[in-house]
Amino acid sequence: MNRSGCRRPPEAREPCCFRFGHRGVPGDVARFLNGLFGGFPVRQFVGTPAAAAHRVACALGFAGVIVLSGCHQQEASAPSPRPVVARAVRADGQAFAATLPGEVQARYTTPLSFRIGGKIIERRVRLGDTVHNGQIVAQLDPADVQKNATSAAAQLDAAQHRLVYAKQQLDRDRAQARENLIAQAQLEQTEDAYASAAAQREQAAQQAALANNQLQYATLVANHAGVITAEQADTGQNVSAGQAVYSLAWSGDVDVVCDVPESNLAALRVGHVARVTLGALPGRTFTARVRELSPAADAQSRTWRAKLTLEQAGTEVRLGMTANVSFIRDGAAGQTGEAVSFTLPVTALFHDGNAPAVWVVKSGNDVLELRRVQVARYDERTIEVSGGLKDGERVVLQGVHTVTAGERVRPVAPLHPEDFAS
Repeated sequence: MNRSGCRRPPEAREPCCFRFGHRGVPGDVARFLNGLFGGFPVRQFVGTPAAAAHRVACALGFAGVIVLSGCHQQEASAPSPRPVVARAVRADGQAFAATLPGEVQARYTTPLSFRIGGKIIERRVRLGDTVHNGQIVAQLDPADVQKNATSAAAQLDAAQHRLVYAKQQLDRDRAQARENLIAQAQLEQTEDAYASAAAQREQAAQQAALANNQLQYATLVANHAGVITAEQADTGQNVSAGQAVYSLAWSGDVDVVCDVPESNLAALRVGHVARVTLGALPGRTFTARVRELSPAADAQSRTWRAKLTLEQAGTEVRLGMTANVSFIRDGAAGQTGEAVSFTLPVTALFHDGNAPAVWVVKSGNDVLELRRVQVARYDERTIEVSGGLKDGERVVLQGVHTVTAGERVRPVAPLHPEDFAS
């Protein structure tokens, strides 16, 4: 045994391996350190008992660092669930047979035209103007009809004078006939002249009335309150009788017009209730009822024109607005197994390939599931989901591009729930 405590001969050049358990090192600590540092060279561990104890303390500290590092790595491998903005969706309460695009139109639209021909000398309204009943909207040159009216008035005056003279002559002849001063034949001639004068006077009166009407017809008047929706003639243009100058959409009842495909025709009838939303009025919902359904399909589009009366349409509803018409299925509300619709914000929409999808938080384990859905309608801020969801399921409303399927999450309510009302 040499000075270093090893049994190897001193001529060996490689260092001997150090083994704890000699002076100054407890047995349990020695066994632990032998297992940890048994392969280290002896020259690094030889020395006095004090130096050996110092080296043991350093080794224990190094071992503690390794153990603590392993603990931290084990804790980091189990991250906490990611918080996501989600809430339970609620069905709209009604099932829909179809959702179709439509347009707001006036129930009655009539052309405004002159009843006589002539040259337009004035137009008093323009496209989009609102008019009231009896308002003058255009004027023809009245020169010719004014002359006709003046001539007819003169003829009426002459006929009136002839009638007065014939009446006076008749009174004289009747008095003379009672005295047998004239023959009966002369009295009959006087009576015939009076009857002719009376007829001529009546004819002249009718001609004068017609001439006055023609004069009035030179002024175009709105026959109903409404809005000017089209202009077909301009100032200085010669128009014929009945040629349209304006188109007037009547105020009052408002219709929503849509074209129904054959696949949805069987589910509709006159009196059917529908829900209408307007793109220009987000968040507003109107009730409409089918009042007219075309009996035949359009020759080109092969669709049936449906007209619905929009109930309680205020002044904010303008003609020409685009609409989405959702026809409510008869008896659908409250029935189990019926496909109901859900209104979600557009921020909740994701995709599964080419199909629309949403992230659903599973009940019990709060794990995310990417589920395909059927979108019935796309609005500016919301979508209407008609299939793929159940009432009460939790749907992620924000951050849909930052989560993955199977991820465990912690659902939190939105900061402003009114912005995500379903």
